[in-house]
Amino acid sequence: MYIILWEFQVKADTRAEFESAYASNGTWAELFKKSPNYLGTELLHDENDSSRYLTIDRWVSKGAYEAFRSQWKTDYTQLDEACTELTERESLLGVWESVS
Repeated sequence: MYIILWEFQVKADTRAEFESAYASNGTWAELFKKSPNYLGTELLHDENDSSRYLTIDRWVSKGAYEAFRSQWKTDYTQLDEACTELTERESLLGVWESVS
């Protein structure tokens, strides 16, 4: 399994919209579901910092994720640009692979 972790600092007035876009059934997940190799997304909210969120995206493999990004590049870029206004900061925390 291939896992991608992101951290977001969300603008106070856009939290509901952010959650709608990044939740496990949100706009990003709907795009990712175009690939049969997408395994799901988890959205986590920090109990101590109401503007801090993490996402965990799961894919079958790195190759599957890269194939998705290549095939759906335009849609991915458009959604990414649309969501930029929702956050103060976005950081890739890392990419991870399962150890067999």
